[in-house]
Amino acid sequence: MELDALEGPPAREPPPIRRLEESVVNRIAAGEVIQRPFSAVKELVENSIDAGSTSISVVIKDGGLKLIHVSDNGHGIRHEDLPILCERHTTSKLSSYEDLQTISSLGFRGEALASMTFVAHVTVTTITEGQTHGYRVSYKEGVMEQEPRPCAAVKGTQIMVENLFYNVAARRKSFKNLSDEYARILDVIGRYAIHKINVSFSCKKHGDSRADIHTTGVGSRTDAIRSVYGPAVARELVEVTASDNEPSHSVFKMEGFISSANYSAKKTTMVLFINDRLVECTALKRAIEVVYSAILPKASKPFIYMSILLPPEHVDVNVHPTKREVSLLNQESVVDNIQNAVEAKLMQSNTTRTYYVQKTLPGASQVINSEEEESPSQKLGTKSQKVPVHKMVRTDSSNPAGRIHAFLQKKPVGGQESQGDLAVMRCAVRQRRNPKETADLTSIQQLVNAIDCNTHSGLLDIIKQCTYVGMADDILALLQYKTQLYLINVVKLSRELMYQQAVRRFAHFNAIQLSNPAPVFELLMIALDEEEQAGLWQESDGPKDEIAKLNMQLLEKKAELLAEYFGIRIDKQGNLHSLPLVLDQYTPDMDRLPRFVWTLANDVDWDEEKECFESLAASVGDFYALHPPLLPNPSGEGLKFYQISKEKYQENPANETNIDQELLAEAETGWAQREWTIQHVLFPSMKLFLKPPNHMANDGTFVQVACLEKLFKIFERC
Repeated sequence: MELDALEGPPAREPPPIRRLEESVVNRIAAGEVIQRPFSAVKELVENSIDAGSTSISVVIKDGGLKLIHVSDNGHGIRHEDLPILCERHTTSKLSSYEDLQTISSLGFRGEALASMTFVAHVTVTTITEGQTHGYRVSYKEGVMEQEPRPCAAVKGTQIMVENLFYNVAARRKSFKNLSDEYARILDVIGRYAIHKINVSFSCKKHGDSRADIHTTGVGSRTDAIRSVYGPAVARELVEVTASDNEPSHSVFKMEGFISSANYSAKKTTMVLFINDRLVECTALKRAIEVVYSAILPKASKPFIYMSILLPPEHVDVNVHPTKREVSLLNQESVVDNIQNAVEAKLMQSNTTRTYYVQKTLPGASQVINSEEEESPSQKLGTKSQKVPVHKMVRTDSSNPAGRIHAFLQKKPVGGQESQGDLAVMRCAVRQRRNPKETADLTSIQQLVNAIDCNTHSGLLDIIKQCTYVGMADDILALLQYKTQLYLINVVKLSRELMYQQAVRRFAHFNAIQLSNPAPVFELLMIALDEEEQAGLWQESDGPKDEIAKLNMQLLEKKAELLAEYFGIRIDKQGNLHSLPLVLDQYTPDMDRLPRFVWTLANDVDWDEEKECFESLAASVGDFYALHPPLLPNPSGEGLKFYQISKEKYQENPANETNIDQELLAEAETGWAQREWTIQHVLFPSMKLFLKPPNHMANDGTFVQVACLEKLFKIFERC
């Protein structure tokens, strides 16, 4: 009995070896290729790049488990290729094993889409160039579920992967933190975005209106790094290069950017591309970290971007299921050369260092937050408190950068492009303040109080906080206030500003001296000629010279008042010598001087004190307002005005065109001068001095033409 107990269980036969069903094999392979949601995104983005796309958009829902939607504008997929699109090992990248030796595309196995169809629901919409419509088809387990259906489509391909790992419960349950999965996807997109700078990338969550990553595809690599990883990384970058062309050692060329000694993060960020393929190289990463360990403080890590080009035959890309790693010929030599180049560059750039010091003692009640650098994955994955995109103000009313004029190249006008002159002018405009003391006259105090009491608070806030955009036409200008866009009447606003300045500077005007005194009688005669052309003067009104003489005599009688209170000086011979300086650094249009003198003689109520000063200030305001120049605008239909008649054109055959160039140049100068004055003198002065009256809210001076919140509602409907 004891011997029987020691013998143990009887020996079992070896289990038979069975051929697995194809569906089981495909699911196992899918688990190797598509390990996480970001693996699927990476494969789809690489396919889009191989298709020659210049714009790639990614939309993610629930960390990629619920939805992955990738759209591109590449060459699309042929209709006859759709039946075998998602079969295993079907590809357009190579036809024989030898092609692997010179493979340049990112994909080559033909396993990615097939693997996705075994663990998710895949729908493809595509259109090729020359087709009148696209095709949409769904796939399951590598085959089409139905024939491709014709549909409307935009250029390129859209692939939608839904319910990833729906039939692999254990794998799906392992993804507990969906935010981490989304951060991994952002990290992959960000790496391709800074490498493929000629491709526009965007990635956002489903339902969000703002992308978490967005690059334009037209900037430099530094711009792309700034857009993805933030300015803290971009401003500390140092360009590094290395190469070797000795076949006995290594043949390669490396270009990249590394962070300087002033940058540090909690985790090393290394973006490595070998032959445009996103890969990892542990040996190279460790070699570079060794260099930084002698420079950076303990626990501080660098940022590294490198693009290495090698002969295709020196790279074996078929060594990892997800193509995450590659095998290099003469890898040790390549790593050593790059390590030496990084060390030399850091030693050259290590001339200045930035240190952060603690300003308060430990335990103090006031805590000053130190500036901490986050790793890109943390920066991309965390969700901070953000202003809703439809309420975000993207301009700074105190900063002129970003206005429409910054994007337009214009000819210099009268030397106004000098930054020094512009700074002096703005400084003078802002430092100029209204006189603290006004004339001790009750009528003027009443006019000032009327301006203050009749101010519209809403319009005042718009004026104070607005950003000048540009001129919409000859009279209307565009300005932005918060998320709203307004059209404003420049003539009405400038007239009101000049009127208020005339009232507030009453009896405290500086003078604009005329280089040559202007005879008042001749100015009045010119004004009467203009009245005649406008049909406002007839022969029954009396001789023009008699009317001009009477008006000149009236102004001579009022010369003392005009000179004392408004700085308008007329001598005993009837010559105009000076005009008031209503606004610093601004001279009115002298073509309107005859009209101004005429209004002084005819539109001013000289009998009552208050009405007299009010009408005088109104006349000054109208003269100094920024009216359009008398010459038509040559940039539009007004160019016809400057055409020379056929007779004059034949008399002067040296003129290459039928345009009066001298008159045209004068008009262009006048219009450019006015537009420059509106932006650099009028708007800064309005912010300082103007108090818009209540009637401007209803008379068309301010017209709201757009609102960001309402635009977003319209776009959402579309």
